[in-house]
Amino acid sequence: MAFLAQLWLPIVVSAVLVFVLSAVTHMMVPFRQTEWGHLPTQDAIQAALRGATPGLYAFPTPAAASERGKPESMRRMAEGPSGWLTLIHPGPMSWGRNLGLSFLMNLFVSFSVAYVATLTLGAVSLQLIPHERVVFRVVATIGFLAYAVGPIYEAVWFWKPWRSLAMTAVDSLLYGLVMGGTFAWLWPS
Repeated sequence: MAFLAQLWLPIVVSAVLVFVLSAVTHMMVPFRQTEWGHLPTQDAIQAALRGATPGLYAFPTPAAASERGKPESMRRMAEGPSGWLTLIHPGPMSWGRNLGLSFLMNLFVSFSVAYVATLTLGAVSLQLIPHERVVFRVVATIGFLAYAVGPIYEAVWFWKPWRSLAMTAVDSLLYGLVMGGTFAWLWPS
């Protein structure tokens, strides 16, 4: 944890910059505004789901796991529609909670990237200070991977649209570049 004493500034600054960039890309970029569709029968869907507790659901799926491979379950799956559903608590979204958790996640990613960067580039405390371009390349690559790899599984396993994944990859590349630039700029000398 000695790296934390020397890299706390780039950790915090990169987390703040990625947080701001994330807000900008999700609120102001036009193609992000069309990422989520509108169901024509949403009133009926809301009525049908009223009273369900928040959580993750798959449909159609039998109540008992032992029924999953049975012909009736397979028929219902083949007829469709089928999918995954996330239900949240009723009422307005808690923007403060979500923004706070997003910032904490960005701080965690920056902390983790700093840790891996010090392992990769040499101990900062031993004054093995690499050139800024090397810091930029290592941190940008690790930052990109930290933000981009997880969502690929959502596309593979949960059918998140590839267009949405491509937008996430572009965002992740921007986040990695901002992190790389911040660490190269503020790397201790």
